Amino acid sequence: MQLKTLIAAIPIRHVIGTLDRTVESIVYDSRRVQRNGLFVALRGETSDGHEFIGQAVDKGASVIVTERDEQHSRVTCLLVENTRNALADLSANFYGHPARKLTLAAVTGTNGKTTTTFLIKHICEKAGLRCGLIGTVRYEIGERILPAIRTTPESLDLQELLAQIVNAGCRAAAIEVSSHALAQDRTRGLEWNVAVFTNLTQDHLDFHGTMESYFDSKAKLFAHLGSQREKPKPVAIVNIDDRHGEQLLNKIDKRVAVVTYGMSARADFRASNYRVEFSGTSYQLDAQGKSYLVRVPLIGRFNVANSVAALAAANALGISLRDAVLGLGKSPQVPGRLELVPAKRQFQVFVDYAHTPDALRNVLKTLRELEPHRLIVVFGCGGNRDRQKRPLMGEIVDRHADYAIVTSDNPRKEDANAIIAEIEKGFRSSRYVKIADRTQAIGRAITLAQPRDIVLIAGKGHENYQEFADYTVPFDDIQVARRAIEDHPVEF
Repeated sequence: MQLKTLIAAIPIRHVIGTLDRTVESIVYDSRRVQRNGLFVALRGETSDGHEFIGQAVDKGASVIVTERDEQHSRVTCLLVENTRNALADLSANFYGHPARKLTLAAVTGTNGKTTTTFLIKHICEKAGLRCGLIGTVRYEIGERILPAIRTTPESLDLQELLAQIVNAGCRAAAIEVSSHALAQDRTRGLEWNVAVFTNLTQDHLDFHGTMESYFDSKAKLFAHLGSQREKPKPVAIVNIDDRHGEQLLNKIDKRVAVVTYGMSARADFRASNYRVEFSGTSYQLDAQGKSYLVRVPLIGRFNVANSVAALAAANALGISLRDAVLGLGKSPQVPGRLELVPAKRQFQVFVDYAHTPDALRNVLKTLRELEPHRLIVVFGCGGNRDRQKRPLMGEIVDRHADYAIVTSDNPRKEDANAIIAEIEKGFRSSRYVKIADRTQAIGRAITLAQPRDIVLIAGKGHENYQEFADYTVPFDDIQVARRAIEDHPVEF
């Protein structure tokens, strides 16, 4: 693409060098620079891309986008106010604005994003609307499935994925939008047909600092809806049972249609009379003056909320509510979300991603509704993340489980035993042990399991790795649990 065309309608403070260049690629990692490439210098949390401009030039970059004055005889330098914003705008231009060719659904919130986006995609596909998926577990592009690098990719990677989704013949996409992505403007320039708010509970305070800042990042998604030009009639779908959802309603522009959901009598999409079984959950849905019996093959009250959000979103995307309800009944298991580990035993083992206090509480309450003889929990907390939630999670497990094994999660650059010690501060009983090695901890839980017990392995869910200070190892809770179950004697 010609540089003049690429920077059209993008605010550039100053140009040093010629605009008569061809740009063959855009990168923000200097190690990936190719000849005739454009390098954008981003300021990150731990490093500053401006320090790698020289390396990018040496590797063949022909254009540099920077926030500070730079002069290099071999390249064109574009001085901008904010390189993150510039990266988003350049990427959209470079890939031909693929979002304009798609019906887009955004889902944000602390918990429930992954399940809700999976359900939206499934309902759309069942109704004949081919839909891509971008989120925590994976990226789905037509028939292709790619491992997810992060929940919401950097703007350049996001635009590339959307272009691939368009090229795969999809007409819609369901996207998890994280608070980090909103704070860093990774979704800048995207216009949404539907935006869903699931809930807000304590998490990511290592990044946001306060709950107010965390909420403000989430609210940016909905503030943007009112200023859209390409898609002027978006729908905001808000969980009215969540106090932050109530707060969010006051921030949404009157030009945006609002649909509320939940179990409150005031909800536009209201769920009631839910029933939880091992095979799934059923409930009554009242919406648009009609009642529906809904069955979803996922377990738990929180999945009632996730599924109602998905039904409301799909309906806002143009799918009839009757068809959406029928499609929901055949939805697949969401990887690592209360996923049942196959076991021909008289006890059940579940793996769940719950890594926040609220998510862990919800999962434990759900499993209690299945009336187990004992509820045994294996869990830990990630290193280099919000430390305030560690004793809170210990307190929740102590209150809702019969026995706990406190172990490592992804320790990263922290000492696993030090993290466990902070979790331990939340316990008041002695119904727990500490086993830092996660494989041994899972093995101990399976060994302790007796008929009618439930074992919950929480925190990592779909992840297939474990992060330490200087290395990462393969680790899959489901596979580790399967091996432990095989070693467990069969009851007679």
